[in-house]
Amino acid sequence: MVANDTTEQPASAYFIEERHDPNETHTLSVLVQNEPGVLARVIGLFSGRGYNIESLTVSETEHHKHMSRITIVTTGTPMVIQQIKHQLDRMVPVYKVVDMTLTGRSIERELAMVKVKGVGDPRIEALRLAEAFRARVIDATIESFVFEITGNPDKVDQFVALMLPLGLIEVSRTGVAAIGRGPEGM
Repeated sequence: MVANDTTEQPASAYFIEERHDPNETHTLSVLVQNEPGVLARVIGLFSGRGYNIESLTVSETEHHKHMSRITIVTTGTPMVIQQIKHQLDRMVPVYKVVDMTLTGRSIERELAMVKVKGVGDPRIEALRLAEAFRARVIDATIESFVFEITGNPDKVDQFVALMLPLGLIEVSRTGVAAIGRGPEGM
């Protein structure tokens, strides 16, 4: 009889193989009643459960109906994203939750103001790159520029990264605004 050298782990729930689903980034568009405290309640749902918000924008969209749209960019596993959507859907002032990432038919844009300080060649390079990215100069001094850039968040990220070695001082971003393509409304 040959002895078995392998050690077996006991049959216990503690040894169940853990699944590590990759995190995904999703853009959620949430139509809510425009009343005091609604944004705080939505944010409370995220902070209370430890969910992360990458970007947040909110604005009244239908004045006569007292409706606002909250656009939230969040990350999590597919299960976490599903939980977030269900929990938002159950909130009283929420009329509709749309996962713009899953519809595949959305346009996302972000505006950023980027301040760059520099003279000489770095200044010329910053202007050249700004032109390539279609960024506008909205303020200029002898030592600095403030650029305005609008586009998808990846484009804004790329522009900011290129400005870092050229004297980036400050960035102010609006957050993502998203809307569906085509004639249908939310």
